[in-house]
Amino acid sequence: MSDTSRRPRKPGKPYRRPQKDPVRLLAFEALRAVDERDAYANLVLPPLLRKAREQGDFDGRDAALATELVYGTLRRQGTYDAVIAACVDRPLREVDPPVLDVLSLGAHQLLGTRIPSHAAVSASVELARVVLGDGRAKFVNAVLRKVAQHDLDGWLERVAPPYDDDPEDHLAVVHSHPRWVVSALWDSLGGGRAGIEELLAADNERPEVTLVARPGRATAEELLREDAAEPGRWSPYAVRLTEGGEPGAVDAVREGRAGVQDEGSQLVALALAGAPLEGRDERWLDGCAGPGGKAALLAALAAERGATLLASEKQPHRAGLVANALRGNPGPYQVIAADGTRPPWRPGSFDRVLMDVPCTGLGALRRRPEARWRRRPEDLDGFAPLQRGLLRSALESVRVGGVVGYATCSPHLAETRAVVADVLKQFPETELVDARPLLPGVPDLGEGPDVQLWPHVHGTDAMYLAVIRRVG
Repeated sequence: MSDTSRRPRKPGKPYRRPQKDPVRLLAFEALRAVDERDAYANLVLPPLLRKAREQGDFDGRDAALATELVYGTLRRQGTYDAVIAACVDRPLREVDPPVLDVLSLGAHQLLGTRIPSHAAVSASVELARVVLGDGRAKFVNAVLRKVAQHDLDGWLERVAPPYDDDPEDHLAVVHSHPRWVVSALWDSLGGGRAGIEELLAADNERPEVTLVARPGRATAEELLREDAAEPGRWSPYAVRLTEGGEPGAVDAVREGRAGVQDEGSQLVALALAGAPLEGRDERWLDGCAGPGGKAALLAALAAERGATLLASEKQPHRAGLVANALRGNPGPYQVIAADGTRPPWRPGSFDRVLMDVPCTGLGALRRRPEARWRRRPEDLDGFAPLQRGLLRSALESVRVGGVVGYATCSPHLAETRAVVADVLKQFPETELVDARPLLPGVPDLGEGPDVQLWPHVHGTDAMYLAVIRRVG
């Protein structure tokens, strides 16, 4: 048997084991999960960070850096792809996805952070040695050295087409959105360069964590006693955690008396609860209740008036999330697993109905930046029949004199006004209610009667709401 340990080494530098960097390894692991499993970073990252803390690998600064690397890379993926494409000698589709993830992480450190260039390159090469091997690490090194030759503005001048030649493609590269999304958002805004630039830039900002104090169980005043907490802008139940506060550290959140909920989502629930009715106000329905944020707020508001909420969700596991969110509500409620397009309740059973329909999620790109790269224009065709079916069901479920709120976390006109207009043709005995007065104090709500919220205007997700009353 030969003794391989005594074989002479080849001349040259002695072999050095790659240095494992737990922050960048975790960021790489999160990106691979997003890419390989179509996972969402906001679901993948927290357990990875929790495990790293438990193992003693991370402190608060490490967790903040890992979070910035993951979300920053995902938000700027389109821009970084254009830069990397200019630095490699093959189409990007021929670069192995794990290699491209390391390159994107490196590009973000070089172009999107204050990490010194030499440190960004060396750390990325070390990561490549650990997860890809020495051969591909050399490729990473060569590419990132080219990326490091210019800052972000310098690269955008090189890889983005001039605005005057192709406005949509220019904005797509500069602001890292697919071209079709740029076009759709521009249509929803109604034109003008300033607005679309501000919206796309807002999509790339890290959103604040917003909490909701569930009435009867917690108060905004209680939440404001937390460190770095500020009042919400529009909702009386909203509290913003500035400086990257951790909601899991808040007692009221751990106990279910408060939750994490974007202020736009809170406003939708408050608007439905505040819409004027004719007659009784006893039975409320949330017809697409998962995962339960709006349902929990609606149930609490209903309890204050002696009304009851029925929360319905088609997927049983999501119905379970709704039940968890409503547990401890101060008044009566019920949670069921049911298909909102084929409901088990009788027509005309409810006084107020909220239908927050499934959609492309283009209104929440700040929170789920990877969604912009997964969605395709043809997805709109897949959602359209469901959205129309759910709104029809909502209008059939409400009594005469009652109100329906049609909501969606997308500003795409095909998911908002087009759905409402199509369905109301089949329900002539309805009328659109001006929703703007139902959001008191919120500015710039357009011409009505429906409402579109915007990240760059209101600091919320781009929630849409139309309020409809049955009049016959």
